[in-house]
Amino acid sequence: MAEFKKILIANRGEIAIRVMRAANELGKRTVAVYAEEDKLSLHRFKADEAYQIGAGMGPVAAYLSIEEVIRVAKASGADAIHPGYGLLSENPDFVDACEAAGVTFIGPRAATMRALGDKASARQVAIEAGVPVV
Repeated sequence: MAEFKKILIANRGEIAIRVMRAANELGKRTVAVYAEEDKLSLHRFKADEAYQIGAGMGPVAAYLSIEEVIRVAKASGADAIHPGYGLLSENPDFVDACEAAGVTFIGPRAATMRALGDKASARQVAIEAGVPVV
């Protein structure tokens, strides 16, 4: 398993704070991203570093911008990205972008997301693995 020194949390609010707490307990530095509308949010101040993303975008678009999150990961020197849940956490294109940027995605591989993100393909994967299905 890879060792990370600095983890970017690609989420906001309580979700980001919980990931930061766990990272801090493991002795890892944390990087927060925040949209303009969240400039006073607690997750921004709990992180070791914080960067605004999505200037000129709405808050949802900012947090869903793969390019912005990768830009901050590179600028901050983060060696891993934790997506939290929701937002980019189930987007295999985000996993691919992290890999292309040389930043580890903390979560499932893109191929796993693609295989299990669709009920029909997930069922086929289960059958091939010998899992009983109905």
